[in-house]
Amino acid sequence: MSSGTTWHSGDAWAQAGTRGAVVVAHGGKSVSTEPTSPHELAVLRMVPLANAIRRAMRGYGVAVCQPRFKLKGWNGELASPAADLGNLLDEIGTRFGDIPIVLIGHSMGARASFRVAGHPAVTAVAGLAPWLPPGDPVGQLAGRRVLLAHGTADRVTSPAETWAYAERARAVAQVAAIEIRSGEHTMLWRAPLWHRLAVEFSRISLGLPGKAEEVRSAFQEAAPGQQRSLV
Repeated sequence: MSSGTTWHSGDAWAQAGTRGAVVVAHGGKSVSTEPTSPHELAVLRMVPLANAIRRAMRGYGVAVCQPRFKLKGWNGELASPAADLGNLLDEIGTRFGDIPIVLIGHSMGARASFRVAGHPAVTAVAGLAPWLPPGDPVGQLAGRRVLLAHGTADRVTSPAETWAYAERARAVAQVAAIEIRSGEHTMLWRAPLWHRLAVEFSRISLGLPGKAEEVRSAFQEAAPGQQRSLV
């Protein structure tokens, strides 16, 4: 996994000591055993988001890494990208020691991130336009901070399934749900807003200063059956 992982330093965290990590996970397909290329659109569209987080983390000793899954597909019970992420979380622990890790995933990458969120180093997990079908577990989210954001114009993954997952997750975790008006699956339309949410969630979850009103308000106003709507 490490050979396909891009590490973003942003500053001299290697010398100053690393206080936390943010992992940005890309999407994929429901079924495919083809190897993932670094030129896949699903991989490339996460680069600007990872860079936005890296810039926001500059000077705080936070490692930002963007893994590339070995295979394009989830592949049923194999949950291929979840296994990759689990290995990466262990690698981060070996590399940096006992630090908190924030997971931010898009589409299939969100499903993988939520699946491995029970890892002891994970303190928070965000799903952006996530793929969270009925029956996916929530027990592993206990004690984690959870953000779910989905666009109303998404025709690839289901906002309704995301909100249903949010309701189940509220039983075990602190959950904020944000509806992006006119947001579509690729997150290209309204990209600055998607990036801002990822940055703000990372800052809040790692206890860093900064303006985070949209995400903070979503947590403060979180209520069963409701999503904070951003126009």
